[in-house]
Amino acid sequence: MFPTLSYLLRWLTGWSPNLPVPTFGFFMALSFWAAYVVFTLELRRKQRKSDGRKSDGRPRQRGAAGPTEGGANGPTEYSVPAELRIGRLMDRLLICCGLIGFAGAPWTVATYMVEGGGSRDFRRVKGWAYRDPQVFGALIDLLAEATIEYLTGQIEAGVEVVQLFDSWAGILPEPAFVRWVIEPTRRIVAALKRHFANYPVIGFPRGAGALHERYLHETGVDGIGIDTAVPPGYAQRTLQPHGTVQGNLDPVLLIVGGPALEEAVRGLRRTLGRGPYVFNLGHGVLPETPPENVQTLAHVLAEPTDA
Repeated sequence: MFPTLSYLLRWLTGWSPNLPVPTFGFFMALSFWAAYVVFTLELRRKQRKSDGRKSDGRPRQRGAAGPTEGGANGPTEYSVPAELRIGRLMDRLLICCGLIGFAGAPWTVATYMVEGGGSRDFRRVKGWAYRDPQVFGALIDLLAEATIEYLTGQIEAGVEVVQLFDSWAGILPEPAFVRWVIEPTRRIVAALKRHFANYPVIGFPRGAGALHERYLHETGVDGIGIDTAVPPGYAQRTLQPHGTVQGNLDPVLLIVGGPALEEAVRGLRRTLGRGPYVFNLGHGVLPETPPENVQTLAHVLAEPTDA
């Protein structure tokens, strides 16, 4: 994302003219248009599927397993339709930025499946995992397989890096964290690396606290996302020597804006910017975030690193 036309031209050509023409709004509009195109094509594909036809228009073969090949015993259709191939869409749009694919990690997806949404104490999903780990483990295994297929499709479609979001990793004590967070993540990463050795994988075990280091060492991820509560100094000392760190601006600062936002961003870059680092928020953008503050963020991130 380029805050002004000058940054875009410098990225494309190396030429640095003083053209303070804002491009942030243009790229935002282009992103929304791209999302509209993708969702429209996907809805049309699903309509054809419900009409009994494949995404290429041919009749679908219906067998004992139903309209999809997986049936009830495994993941069903996670293949990416040809018209939605992200690489082709990026080529057409000429968006000069990286594209990150993502998926929910098995533990976090399981929490939503069992709880039916968010929860204060997650007693249903945790209770099931403690009472019947064998059956709960079968669910985790199924979700891990589905995640591997889903992320494989995204990589084949043209994303440059994939990220696993384990938003509720931090609610587990260490033994359960190892079994339901680290182990399935390690399995997913290993499967992706067997087929796409050079593709980076980022893991985001939100709320993991002191277990961040163990997660980074034992899952095989190339980078680790950190939430707002993780001290940047800790991440610089204990995590960056072993992998890329991503994070961790407080999303509320993006609402507040002004000097508080700018100083926080510069502070993160001073602490983490000398090692392998991807700037990000500590969690998602809040709905009430003013777009002009996002534009300010883009300007600050475009400053020289020694600013």
